[in-house]
Amino acid sequence: MENRAVDPDGSIEAAMRSVRNWRGGVVLDVGCGSGFHLPRFAADAARVIGVEPHPPLVDLARRRTAGLGTVDVRRGTAQRLPVPDASVDVAHARWAYFFGAGCEPGLRELARVMRRGGAAFVVDNDATRSTFGGWFRRWLPGYDPGAVERFWARQGWARTPLTTRWACSSRQELEAIVRIEFPADLAEEVLTGHAGTDVDYAVNLFWRTF
Repeated sequence: MENRAVDPDGSIEAAMRSVRNWRGGVVLDVGCGSGFHLPRFAADAARVIGVEPHPPLVDLARRRTAGLGTVDVRRGTAQRLPVPDASVDVAHARWAYFFGAGCEPGLRELARVMRRGGAAFVVDNDATRSTFGGWFRRWLPGYDPGAVERFWARQGWARTPLTTRWACSSRQELEAIVRIEFPADLAEEVLTGHAGTDVDYAVNLFWRTF
């Protein structure tokens, strides 16, 4: 439900394609979860590999993509990707590399598996702006978004700030998503102060070419 609501205008995908299109290539989705994005990549890519450490989510992703012969879901971690050297054209990690520092082993693995001319993308929250960013800071007041951005810059990654939105089909859907994202007390506070079914949502697209 939340994945359907996020970025209905496709701004994240458009920004990624402007850096490196995956048409006809091999796509790696790191932390693919239940596999929501795998069919979308499979529409253009020659091959899609989803990697997920959590067994129930691996099962869900495999069921979701059972009819797609070009998709392969593997159990594994970012620190030890079950993928050969220099075999990936585009890597994607959406809300899988939080907080920057501590991700170094996974980034070394990306450098191992990426082909020359490929690109890796990390989608993360931008807590410096937007309605959701304000909610995020209330949830984690000690979070330092500047430190996160500096971390990615030190690793040689570029940053593209994007303004997206949640577009929910009903107020009930919005309320359900907010209650997924935040502790109960905070969820009730932000829902009381927010009318409607849409939420402006800022994200950072971190990316690097190889």
